[in-house]
Amino acid sequence: MNPFTWFIDEAVLKKERDKARKLRGSQWWKRKRALGICHYCKHIFLPKDLTMDHVIPLARGGKSEKFNLVPCCKDCNTKKKQQLPAEWDAYMASIKQ
Repeated sequence: MNPFTWFIDEAVLKKERDKARKLRGSQWWKRKRALGICHYCKHIFLPKDLTMDHVIPLARGGKSEKFNLVPCCKDCNTKKKQQLPAEWDAYMASIKQ
């Protein structure tokens, strides 16, 4: 068994996804997304082109809490997958070289 593999209870995962869905409709999220800035690449996008990302992914033990949710472009969200912040930073550093 890989020691870095997280096993998330499906009920917990469903609960966290439901919390994220509710936050997506909140004024807090709408204001955050309205800035139009991707958290990762810092490029500017139309708000409708930004997605909600869990900085610490649900699959890695993250929660659907305001401190863990950021707007990001679809490209960064797809590339980040389930990486932790340190893993993403290492990835970004490797492609800048």
